[in-house]
Amino acid sequence: MNAIFVMLLGLAAMFLGYVFYSKFIAEKIYKLDPNFKTPAHEFEDGVDFVPTNKYVLWGHHFTSVAGAAPIIGPAIAVIWGWVPAFLWVIFGTIFFAGVHDAGAIWASNRNKAKSMGNLTGDVVSKRAQTLFMIVIFLVLLMVNAVFATAISGLLVKFPSSVIPVWGAIFVALIIGQIIFRKWMGLGAISVLGVVALYLLIWAGPSAPLALPETIGGLTDNATWVLILFGYAAIASLLPVWMLLQPRDYINGLQLFIGLILLYAAVLLLGPDMTAPAFNTNLPEDTPSMLPLLFVTIACGAISGFHGLVASGTTSKQLDKETDLRFVGYFGAIGEGSLSLATIIAACAGFATLADWEAVYSSFGQGGVAAFVEGGANIISQGVGLDNEIAETLLTVMAVLFAGTTMDTGLRLQRYIFQEWGNIYNISWMQKALPATLLAVISCVALAFGAGSDGSGGLAIWPLFGTTNQLLAGLTLMVITVMLVRLGRPMYVTLLPLIFLLIMTVFALFIQLKGFYMQENWFLFGLDIVVLVAAVWIALEATSALSNLKKEQKS
Repeated sequence: MNAIFVMLLGLAAMFLGYVFYSKFIAEKIYKLDPNFKTPAHEFEDGVDFVPTNKYVLWGHHFTSVAGAAPIIGPAIAVIWGWVPAFLWVIFGTIFFAGVHDAGAIWASNRNKAKSMGNLTGDVVSKRAQTLFMIVIFLVLLMVNAVFATAISGLLVKFPSSVIPVWGAIFVALIIGQIIFRKWMGLGAISVLGVVALYLLIWAGPSAPLALPETIGGLTDNATWVLILFGYAAIASLLPVWMLLQPRDYINGLQLFIGLILLYAAVLLLGPDMTAPAFNTNLPEDTPSMLPLLFVTIACGAISGFHGLVASGTTSKQLDKETDLRFVGYFGAIGEGSLSLATIIAACAGFATLADWEAVYSSFGQGGVAAFVEGGANIISQGVGLDNEIAETLLTVMAVLFAGTTMDTGLRLQRYIFQEWGNIYNISWMQKALPATLLAVISCVALAFGAGSDGSGGLAIWPLFGTTNQLLAGLTLMVITVMLVRLGRPMYVTLLPLIFLLIMTVFALFIQLKGFYMQENWFLFGLDIVVLVAAVWIALEATSALSNLKKEQKS
């Protein structure tokens, strides 16, 4: 099948989802109120609580939740064929991710910008809150440690991306000052930031930078990991307007320009989907598509990490409650469009089926490399851009998104330690600097605990998909209980919740068997912890819903 048809069908479906379904959700389910005083105004402090233009906030939310995951997941999942991946991305974006992301912002916004962990204690039970926060901590630990590994690997493999990646931070700092001090209109700032970013991308191949292979006994990968965590720690302590918002906003614009370039190249080139629609020639180590497809593709269909961002940083910057339809639901649409582009790049960017099968020789292959290689081939042939520059552009896109996710992820992990400080009355843990240090130490300990090159986070990465999707289900659970309390229809969140819990628990049992056969007792034990937490929280939520129903009848 021609990739043009796949692209147009996917984009049209997501556009209609935003126009019609998100409007229904906003008006009939969440009942957004433009006059509601948001926490950004109620608790404005110039650091975390900052009322923000909805376009800038969309950039923050979208790029924080995107990261590399909407590239990695779909680019791995197409091993089962491009049709299953395509259907899950499209339907997941419209009926799962948009509802989840907008709902998490709404729930937090209506409760003084509390995180999903804190909300669980108020809405479900204190026991559920304790379990939920453990799951949240595990997800953040995995994301931060593994994304640092992914970024360092790309910086080593593509040295032409080093100048654009780090130069983008200085561009963002300048843009942040201009926006905050209102020296220019947003349109002029957007043009300035994008031009600066693309000049850096153009300059990257001319001046590639690579670290020495070893520095003080550490490999170049390990050195980059330490540098990245040092940067993320500083970024997480700065006021959101200074770096987080402008970096995310410019990255969001850069992504859409990159997507437009890729989609335009598809229109001009008209490549066929080289990969099979349904792959019947699977490598021997490939697991069953059901339920693994639904945890392999998380970001781009639905992801629990989005709920952490939505309730952790986004809700603290919401200017008007009605903005959350654009910020949350359209943010999910943006991520879905990135996943769609990834599917096309990974399935239509190779000349022959044999070339594609050489990349997908075993399960877990593909990922960012397939997206960069396949996408660069389409762009260079479609619009005539030099292949090395196209590779640099797509690599920078992936690295910048992974970097913005790390920025937000470490800030969220700091919030978790501060919340634990409040819960257990540990005064020093409630302060930003000690909490940040604890977050960094825990991530670095994981990164280097099982690998001297800083890739130790990969040790627990096999559980990320299931843990992350469990988190999405639990977030939907909290939103569902809130809707029942308000006497509103709950089916729009309950049906996705039931589907996710079934698939996640199913996948956890399959992984449990695999870890047992591999005698991987660490992951076997961790899988049991996650599984028990899932069942326990589900029972707590069921009890809360049952009690609410009884109260409403009496």
